[in-house]
Amino acid sequence: EVQLVESGGGLVQAGGSLRLSCAASGFTFDENAIGWFRQAPGKEREGVSCIGSSDGNIYYADSVKGRFTISSDNAKNTFYLQMNTLEPEDTAVYYCAVETGVSQCDRAWWSVPMYNYWGQGTQVTVST
Repeated sequence: EVQLVESGGGLVQAGGSLRLSCAASGFTFDENAIGWFRQAPGKEREGVSCIGSSDGNIYYADSVKGRFTISSDNAKNTFYLQMNTLEPEDTAVYYCAVETGVSQCDRAWWSVPMYNYWGQGTQVTVST
């Protein structure tokens, strides 16, 4: 059974940093793509970043480029989203998700239906 468990969310002041973790079980990161998404109140879920198992190809949403970094620890089957220079607009519930059976992030990596499994989410709140 595939399970994804996010952690690391919390309350931080603008300009601060957080590192989110996504602990995965039930699959190994050898033919999958991992995405991070977020959903703010009243808004649709949006793609933040994606990392593929092949060559670690990586994508970021324009809104987080240069501030967020996605990474993986294959030995621990854990994925991370390092978030720096956080802004109040980054406030949302953050989710990790996996697209199985692929080795690279799809060009439409930001599309919610591309992903087969989702975590329960972790709240990130950035105060002014």
